[in-house]
Amino acid sequence: MSRPKSYRDLIVWQKAMVLARQVYGLSEQLPSREAYGLIAQVRRAAVSVASNIAEGHGRLTDTQFRHFLGNARGSLNEMQTQLELATDLNYLKREAVHQIMDQCSEVARLLNGLIASLRHANPANPASTASTAK
Repeated sequence: MSRPKSYRDLIVWQKAMVLARQVYGLSEQLPSREAYGLIAQVRRAAVSVASNIAEGHGRLTDTQFRHFLGNARGSLNEMQTQLELATDLNYLKREAVHQIMDQCSEVARLLNGLIASLRHANPANPASTASTAK
C-alpha cells in the first residue's frame, strides 16, 4: 500500500476529526463538576484518535504506522466507554450518544481496514503475522 502524501488525505483521519469535534460539543452537556473528570478524559481520548493516526502516518515503517493505528483504536474504545458511563450516569441523552457511537463504529471499521491493508502489504514481516497468531 502506498501512503498518501499527507495524513489529512486519509478518510479515517478526516472522520476521526469530525468525531472529535462532535465529542467536544457533546461534552459541553456534561456537568461542570466533571471538568477535571469525564470532560477532560473524553476529550483527550477523542483527540487521541486523530492524533495517533497522524503520528503513525509520519513514522517510517508500516509496522510503526500499524502500532499507532492500534493506539487510535484503543483511544476510540476508551472514548466509547467514557460516553457510555456518562449515559449510565444520566449526564448525556442516549440518542445523542447513540449517534456518536455509530460514528465510532465507522471510524473503527476504517481503522481495522487500514491496519489490515498495511499488514497485507508487508506479509513477510514477522511483526505483521505475530499479532494474528494465537
